Amino acid sequence: MKNDFFSGFYRNKKVLITGNTGFKGSWLSIWLVKLGANVVGLSNEVPTYPSLFENAKLSNALDYRKGEIRDLKSMCSLLEETKPELIFHLAAQAIVSVSYDDPVETISTNTLGTATILEAVRKCSHPCTVVIITSDKCYENLEWPWGYRESDQIGGRDPYSASKGCAELIFHSFYESYFAKSENVRLCSARAGNVIGGGDWAKDRIVVDCVENWAKGLPVKIRCPDATRPWQHVLEPLSGYLHLARELSMNSSLSGQSYNFGPKELHNKSVINLLQDLSKYWNFKEPENAFLIKGNIPFNEGSLLKLNCDKALFDLKWTPTLTYEECVKYVSQWYYAFYHDEVDALDLCLGNIATFEQKACERGLSWSN
Repeated sequence: MKNDFFSGFYRNKKVLITGNTGFKGSWLSIWLVKLGANVVGLSNEVPTYPSLFENAKLSNALDYRKGEIRDLKSMCSLLEETKPELIFHLAAQAIVSVSYDDPVETISTNTLGTATILEAVRKCSHPCTVVIITSDKCYENLEWPWGYRESDQIGGRDPYSASKGCAELIFHSFYESYFAKSENVRLCSARAGNVIGGGDWAKDRIVVDCVENWAKGLPVKIRCPDATRPWQHVLEPLSGYLHLARELSMNSSLSGQSYNFGPKELHNKSVINLLQDLSKYWNFKEPENAFLIKGNIPFNEGSLLKLNCDKALFDLKWTPTLTYEECVKYVSQWYYAFYHDEVDALDLCLGNIATFEQKACERGLSWSN
């Protein structure tokens, strides 16, 4: 199979990923290394145990730097030293429940961290394309039945959502104040949510709770079984981020824009539907034995939130790759192979990426050539 995805754009490119040790950051690192990029990763810690970053031995595949995203002097030094051509900013405190326990740290990391990376880019001023990754939770969630558009109200009823809304405001303020007429720097923000995939072990994630219990032969306890989410495999938004960065680097008119990346309408499934579908690959004779429903939600949690991705289709010709059934199969089989067959985490990720790329080619998607 050909290996010129994204038109070979990332081959030998210098790419900085902040938050590279996290779930999405690790998958993005693996894909970029596969595409031939020279990757520098920055994070302050490995956030979970187990960890995809550690299990995939990614410190051997890229230039990993341990540091604090809010340290402006260190960020400026890193950019001056490495001179990245592209930056993907993913560093964040990404767990809603943790934001309730420690709102100040969450808000500081997600807002001041975003401001710091943008200020470092401004001070260094060498040619660079920047994608700021926020979240679907940056929108004021009115729980209406249609998807949020990039022009809809930014907001947040919990510390995490508010921090992501603030990160978007910071992004737009820096663009308007410093980068709107810049010939060196181009930047966009990207929003996605309900991302699932192998190698996620973060706290209070439904798929993580499932596989950790199922690996021990135990049912998982769930809250909000009827909450509906547009589930998407982690490679879907990553394909959007990579495609966006490539297009942005070639088209200055995209700079300052925000883009949603999400699945098709048919991927909107309830939590209980997702669990029933995931459990099919774990040899449960009866799906009902895979979970127990509990109440007592300790924090506010929206029951409906989805994105309208028409802008990404119109401007970037980007559409998602996988069906819902394919997404579920990728996720469940990844974890089953990891826990039961002890398959190497990196091999599992590379296998998913290879079949994902192949499906994109077969379906004629814009980034597959």
